[in-house]
Amino acid sequence: MKLISWNVNGLRAAEKKGFMDYFQTVDADLFCLQETKLQEGQIDLDLSGYHDYWNYAVKKGYSGTAIFSKIEPLNVYYGLDIEEHDQEGRVITLEFPKFYMITVYTPNSQNELKRLDYRMDWEDAFLAHLKKLDSVKPVIVCGDLNVAHKEIDLKNPKTNRKNAGFSDEERGKFTDLLANGFTDSFRYLHPDTEGAYSWWSYRMNARARNTGWRIDYFIVSNRIATHIESASIHAEIQGSDHCPVELTITI
Repeated sequence: MKLISWNVNGLRAAEKKGFMDYFQTVDADLFCLQETKLQEGQIDLDLSGYHDYWNYAVKKGYSGTAIFSKIEPLNVYYGLDIEEHDQEGRVITLEFPKFYMITVYTPNSQNELKRLDYRMDWEDAFLAHLKKLDSVKPVIVCGDLNVAHKEIDLKNPKTNRKNAGFSDEERGKFTDLLANGFTDSFRYLHPDTEGAYSWWSYRMNARARNTGWRIDYFIVSNRIATHIESASIHAEIQGSDHCPVELTITI
């Protein structure tokens, strides 16, 4: 199976920058989106051959996720079934016969870590969701997790130590996630690869200089990690401040 995840930073904007050309060319079995920034009926895409599932934020023009799947799932779940965490359209879970597929857009801790306490609560609730599913069948999680786990995962670790996305607290929660039976697919295959980033600031010509962060992931249950065939980052694809990431896995 070929799986794609992409934070499009506004799907309507991305559509004007060639989103559909990439979507049709890549021909993924599952195509997952984060930060769609729209409400129902605000976009009309040719998704023939796919089943489409959307989770919209209550706040207009904010957050939001989607999954386009060639295979119809057994069940679809939106959010975490916790009202506090289900206002921003951040999670979709599809159940298939042999695995669960989840797209997630993890909350940003914001400048000066103003939303860090909420982020920590979110992390605990999301991990509980994954563990519950993993007790039934293997899990594949993809999306913008809004954290660079290790120093190798961003260009300037020393100057970002206490910033959102590289705080000790956020990195610790990612470590906890992995410790609970999950594998970072990219690092599983590419443990020492440097300069592999999926997000770049729009400021200071960051993308051209590859001053980036790896904050977009495919995470899989440990017991299917050996089924991973490839994990790649498509930095050449424009259209957002993030680029698509890909997982090919046999399951």
